[in-house]
Amino acid sequence: MKNLEVYDKYREPPKEALKEIKGGRMSGKTDINPMWRIKALTEQFGICGIGWYYKPVRKWLEVYKDETAAFVDIELYIKVDGEWSMPIHGTGGSMFVTKERNGIYVSDECYKMATTDAISVACKQLGFGADIYWQGDKTKYDKMEVGLITAKEAETLKNLCKNKGLDIKVVFKVPVEKLTKQQYVDAVKQLNKIGAK
Repeated sequence: MKNLEVYDKYREPPKEALKEIKGGRMSGKTDINPMWRIKALTEQFGICGIGWYYKPVRKWLEVYKDETAAFVDIELYIKVDGEWSMPIHGTGGSMFVTKERNGIYVSDECYKMATTDAISVACKQLGFGADIYWQGDKTKYDKMEVGLITAKEAETLKNLCKNKGLDIKVVFKVPVEKLTKQQYVDAVKQLNKIGAK
């Protein structure tokens, strides 16, 4: 198995596994359906328990004022060429007791959700959904560093694609707003070479 084989195969989840988060601190980011990871692990390594498995190694609660969070540590194991991997660690968390506007809410699924989160963290180290996390980790400082294009430049690309009869989502694998200045310059050059339809 080549080093980036699994990473490259599962770095971009299918669109049907993605959902935009609306509201809260994570608003605007993308959520990946956890069953996609299970399907991907099974597709790549085999049936759960035979080609891959995870082992919960620790569960605990953390209390802060009126709220309590549940955490789970797991070890994920995968079988490659007949040999089991070393443990791939993942820590996940979910709220157990939450103070809401209408009072205290207690979740009876906190450990289940924390485990799901822990599996996603472990899978992230294999590259599962890497493109989503890479984009989601951008900050205003990252934008300054890589020099992302302006709204006007993004609009220029959209108009160029429209004038050339091209689907912008097919031409660019990421939203054009995420392109760097250099990528913008290269894209304009290439698009201008294409005859208008």
